[in-house]
Amino acid sequence: MEKQIIPRKSYIKQIEAFVNQNVIKVLMGQRRVGKSYILLQLMEDIKAKYHPANIIFIDKELHKFATIKNDSDLYSYVVMHLKDGNNFLFIDEIQEITSFEKCLRSLLNEGKCDIYCTGSNAQLLSGELATMLAGRYAAFEIHSLSYLEFLEFNHIENSNDAINQYLTIGGMPFLPNFGSDKNASFEYLKNVYSSILLKDVVARQNIRNVALLESLVAYLVDNVGNILSAFNISKYLKSQQIILTPQTIISYLHALCSAFFVYRTPRADVNGLKIFETGEKYYFEDIGLRNAIRSFNFRNDVNKLMENAVFMQLKRCGYAVYVGKNADREVDFVAEKNGERLYIQVAYMLYDENVMQREFGNLLEIKNNFPKMVVTMDEIPVGSYKGIRQVHLREFLSNADYTSRGVIL
Repeated sequence: MEKQIIPRKSYIKQIEAFVNQNVIKVLMGQRRVGKSYILLQLMEDIKAKYHPANIIFIDKELHKFATIKNDSDLYSYVVMHLKDGNNFLFIDEIQEITSFEKCLRSLLNEGKCDIYCTGSNAQLLSGELATMLAGRYAAFEIHSLSYLEFLEFNHIENSNDAINQYLTIGGMPFLPNFGSDKNASFEYLKNVYSSILLKDVVARQNIRNVALLESLVAYLVDNVGNILSAFNISKYLKSQQIILTPQTIISYLHALCSAFFVYRTPRADVNGLKIFETGEKYYFEDIGLRNAIRSFNFRNDVNKLMENAVFMQLKRCGYAVYVGKNADREVDFVAEKNGERLYIQVAYMLYDENVMQREFGNLLEIKNNFPKMVVTMDEIPVGSYKGIRQVHLREFLSNADYTSRGVIL
């Protein structure tokens, strides 16, 4: 069956600048966020622009490529399929090939083809690979659908129903195939979760006790937006008769982050951005996956879902994101990019004056001129409070930049 490809234009635009440049293009991100389809879109664009273009495509999730197990197998396969003219090599899930970096370095040095690959583990660009290919690759982090992409993929208008749906099922690109069937969507998401856990966490990190890992994931699900530490997680799990040492928890958390399943968000001073060594928050790559792991109640969880959505929007826009600490006050997010900074509080509704003073007050205590805002889902917005803007979540997720040199909401 022919695959329908909906272009994800922001990623294509980023990568197009590197086409036919002598660097390896690496698309990284959680499994099933759409890296393969971006590769297919790039192939179509290249075939149209560079005629004739010889496309060599290897998908390590297909059985026909099972014989390509290591760098020697990969090199032999590529050389066998080279032709005169423009050669382009695309490899999907390259981490499944042992010592692949040796082959890529050789192909790059020989100038045999323009190379693109995807991977589902952050360790692709660490250790030996980073040493062997230093300065010879360009990395692109691919995420699940943004809110605007979600609207486009599902052919729906920007509305309260749409934002609630996005906060419920998330942005995995395959979900539009299930239409409005939420049960089918969650069943698919549960299978994706199992695949990520087993293939990208358990197998790659040689984790033996999957049940303990799942207990840790369940804890992260329940504690989105809360300050965590390995010691406190261990202490809580012990109270539930689950024994995980702080060191093991640190190892498991690292494995989950390496699979792009969750993101560690450290605390930093709101003024100098001094990073604190203890206490961090964890957010999920995809809200729908988080919701599929355990039964959830939208109204009870909405603040967590909103925080997660805001965090991921900042990540998509290229910000470095921290949890802000200002004396004894906490700011949900401090985002920094290109020397600019942005401070954000997230609250479901500003019910009364006390809530407004708490949410806006944390920002008013920050004595600089960088943009500050409170993101809510109030239908009748306050507008601003002592000069700080209130922004509806739909509006926030519909913009690409929020610094003083970008879009000021």
